[in-house]
Amino acid sequence: MSTATPAPGKPRARPSFYFRYLVEPYLYIAPAFVLIALVMLVPLVIGVSYAFQSVSLLRPFETGWVGTENFQALWSDRKFWLALKNTFWWTLGSIFFQFFLGLGLALLLNTRFYGKRLVQALVFLPWAVPTFLSALTWAWLFNPTIGPLPHWLAALGILSEPFNILGDPDLAMWGPITANVWFGVPFFAITLLAALQSIPGELYEAAEIDGATAWQSFTKITLPFLAPMIAITVMLRTIWIANFADLIFVMTGGGPANSTQILSTYIFTTAFRKLDFGYASAIAVALLALLLIYAVILLVLRRRLVKI
Repeated sequence: MSTATPAPGKPRARPSFYFRYLVEPYLYIAPAFVLIALVMLVPLVIGVSYAFQSVSLLRPFETGWVGTENFQALWSDRKFWLALKNTFWWTLGSIFFQFFLGLGLALLLNTRFYGKRLVQALVFLPWAVPTFLSALTWAWLFNPTIGPLPHWLAALGILSEPFNILGDPDLAMWGPITANVWFGVPFFAITLLAALQSIPGELYEAAEIDGATAWQSFTKITLPFLAPMIAITVMLRTIWIANFADLIFVMTGGGPANSTQILSTYIFTTAFRKLDFGYASAIAVALLALLLIYAVILLVLRRRLVKI
C-alpha cells in the first residue's frame, strides 16, 4: 500500500492553519465560558444537590444525603401548596394588568401628540425607581392612617370604611399586585413600542386604501407582527415575577396568615429564617421545574406563531 503524497510544488498544510481556524476562536471565548460556568452553572449544580441533602444550620450533626425526603415533605406541606396557589394568582394578576396597560401605552406613544417626550419620561420612571423604595411607598399609600388609598376607595364606595387592606387576608394580595403593575408596565411599554415602530407603515397605508377599519388594522397587521414579541416578553416577565419576592417581602412579609406568601418568599424565609437550606433548595427546584415547563410550552407556541 502506498501513502498519498502532496503533488509536486503544492505546499503541505501547516499546523498553524488548523490552530488558527479550528482552535484559536475557542480560546478567545473560553474566558466567557469559564465565567458563565463559575457564576451560573456551578451555583445551579450546588443548589440542586442541596435539594437532595439535609443542610440545616439548626441541625449541624444531621447533615448528609437524604435522597427524595425533602420532596416527599414538600408534597405534604400545606404551606407549599398555599404558596403555589398564591404564586399563580400573583403572577397572573401582575402579568394581565402589566401587559394590557403596557400595550395601551405603547400604542399611545406610537402616535404623535403634544408633550409626547414628557409622557415617555413619566411612563419609564417607575422602572428606574429601586424596588425597595417602591414597596415602601406603596405600603405607605395603603396605610389606613396616613395613606390616601383606603380613604379614596371608601369615598368611592368600594370599601365600607378605610381599613388596612394589607392586613386583610382576602385583599392583601392586591396591594403587592398593584405595586408590581405600576413597577412593571414600563417593561411592556418599552418592548412593545420598539416592536410597533418596526412595522412598515406601508401596510397601514394599504389597509386604509382598502377601506379597513382601525380594529381590522390592529387585528390583521399589528397583532400578527407583535405576536412573537408578546410571547417572549410575557415569558420573561412571568419568570421574573414568579421569582420576584422584594415587593411582597417588604410590603406584607408574606402575611397575614400566609395569604401573600409565594414560592420565592417561602424559599427566602425557609433558607434565612429557618436556616433549612436543603428544604429551601427543594422548593426552588420545584419552582424551577414549573417555570421550565412553562417556558418550553410558550417557546413552542411562539415558534408556531412565527411560522404562521
